[in-house]
Amino acid sequence: MKLSSRATVVALTAIFLALPALAARAQTFSADQREQIGNIVKDYLLAHPEVMQDVMAELEKRQQAAEAEKHRNAVAQNKATLFSSPHQVVLGNPHGNVTMVEFFDYNCGYCKHALPDMLTLIKTNPNLKFVLKEFPVLGEGSVEAARVAVAARMQDSTGKKYLEFHQKLLRGRGPADKMRALAVAKDVGFDMARIEKDMGSDEVKKTIDEDLKLADALGVNGTPSYVVGDEVVVGAVGLDALREKLKAEQK
Repeated sequence: MKLSSRATVVALTAIFLALPALAARAQTFSADQREQIGNIVKDYLLAHPEVMQDVMAELEKRQQAAEAEKHRNAVAQNKATLFSSPHQVVLGNPHGNVTMVEFFDYNCGYCKHALPDMLTLIKTNPNLKFVLKEFPVLGEGSVEAARVAVAARMQDSTGKKYLEFHQKLLRGRGPADKMRALAVAKDVGFDMARIEKDMGSDEVKKTIDEDLKLADALGVNGTPSYVVGDEVVVGAVGLDALREKLKAEQK
């Protein structure tokens, strides 16, 4: 029976995706059979190299599905720490019916560009609980800035003063480090003696350690990264994309 072009593509795609299983069973084929199978596949691919696009597209689709499932499981396993940790910053409506979490770094250029997205979402969605997680991965300056930020959060239970600090430090020019973060905290009006004291506290260490471990558990390796519902969204995807994620979650 002669296969159609489309059927051949499907068959070859199945073969490629099943190669690990076939390799494990290769001893069931004779040397001549293995050679014939190899020649058939090779000849067809040389004549129709576009088949590889179908194979790679299907492989990518399966990898994305596996990654999404991995994220869903990780979110479920870390739900309490992710959405309700006593060490996190909560902006917007703390009792909102939908939550978005952002992992960020004060030295991340993409986080700077994404800041207006967060502010717009909070302003336009009264039911949004927005959680910020420190993820200082861009050097020692980022770690220093994160320590100052957590110490600032410890002085501001409402989050209003912290938000002003957060915006000024993230929007500032040049690299963020201890000196710049302290200058911003002073400008905003925090108790600087307490900031200096709290920077070395167990609370600051616990907060940053918790966020780093959480990011690792979720497979987050870049900033900004978001969590909406059970979905992990990597990168500064833009306001419209984030709105769509929230809309889907609220449904």
